[in-house]
Amino acid sequence: MTKSTNIVWHESEVTKANHRELNGHKSAILWFTGLSGSGKSVISTALEAALYKQGIHTYRLDGDNVRHGLNKNLGFSPEDRTENIRRIGEVSKLMVDAGLFTLTAFISPYHNDRDHVRKLVEADEFIEIYVQASLETCEERDPKGLYKKARLGDIKGFTGIDAPYEEPRDPEITLDTKRLSIEESVEVILTYLKEKKYI
Repeated sequence: MTKSTNIVWHESEVTKANHRELNGHKSAILWFTGLSGSGKSVISTALEAALYKQGIHTYRLDGDNVRHGLNKNLGFSPEDRTENIRRIGEVSKLMVDAGLFTLTAFISPYHNDRDHVRKLVEADEFIEIYVQASLETCEERDPKGLYKKARLGDIKGFTGIDAPYEEPRDPEITLDTKRLSIEESVEVILTYLKEKKYI
C-alpha cells in the first residue's frame, strides 16, 4: 500500500521501444537466485563482461552492493528481505524500460517475492536463473565466512541455516554450479538469450 498521494504518472516521449531500437537489442531482468556461496555474483559479473564484449547494454545489481546505499536501512528479517526485493524489482523495472539487461544477484529466498518482481514486467522480461548448489557445497566454499559465523550463532536468520530458502518452481534457467564452471554457466545463459532472440 502506497503512502504517496496526489501523484500522477508522467509519460516520457522516449519509449522502451525507442531505447531498445537505439541499443539494438531487447531488455529484460536476469534474476539470479540461490544460496549464499552458490555463485550468483561471480556468474553475473562474468556474464556482464561477456555481454559488454558483444556491445550489449547492461547494469548489474548485487545484493551486498545495494545494501551499501539504496537498501542500507534494511536488515535481514523476513519483512526486510521482502522490502529489499521489492525495491530491487522496481529499480530493475526502470532499467528494463531504459532498454538495459539488468543482472540481479540476490539470494531472494521467497517464492512470493520473486513472483512479485516477475509480475512487474512483461511476460518475456523476467528470466529467473536458479544458481543451484547444495547447502553442503556452499558451506565448503563459504567465500565470505558467513556460514561459519552462522553455525557459531554469530549471525541469526541466515538463509539455509536458520532461515528458509524456497527453490524456484520453474526457472527459465538452472545452473548446477557443482557441475558447471563459471565459463560454462555464462555460455548456457548466452545460448538461451540467443535462442530466444533477446540478443
